[in-house]
Amino acid sequence: METQGAGGRGRGAGGRGQGAGGKAAALALVAVVSCVAAVAAVWRPDLAAQQQAQVIEISAERFSFYPSEIKVKAGTRLEIRLTSEDTMHGFRIIGTDVDVELPKRGRGVATVMFQPAAGRYTFECSRLCGAGHSFMRGIIIAAE
Repeated sequence: METQGAGGRGRGAGGRGQGAGGKAAALALVAVVSCVAAVAAVWRPDLAAQQQAQVIEISAERFSFYPSEIKVKAGTRLEIRLTSEDTMHGFRIIGTDVDVELPKRGRGVATVMFQPAAGRYTFECSRLCGAGHSFMRGIIIAAE
């Protein structure tokens, strides 16, 4: 195994020397990769938007959801935070696999993620909660 002297290029165990030229090439490669990643982030601003969810807070009380109508842009990633102001309720978005239980008042928050395509999505209480249960409905409108 040769050693590197002043101004010379030595060879390590692998048989190839990595002098100033090799280090410069490695640094140049790192710089190029960093620039490509930065350009991709600027070129595709929708990628940043996909990572951030729009938070929607819905409360359930006395056979109603508040708000009962939610308008969003189609494809928006939603984080729906649900609370009950009285008894236990359910929250189901018809035609999807979203169906959760809301704990009683003061006992927590239920959270669901939903990314609607363009259309209208009806949500309803999915846990029998009293005489007005069948009136507990709302709608998510996802427009282009």
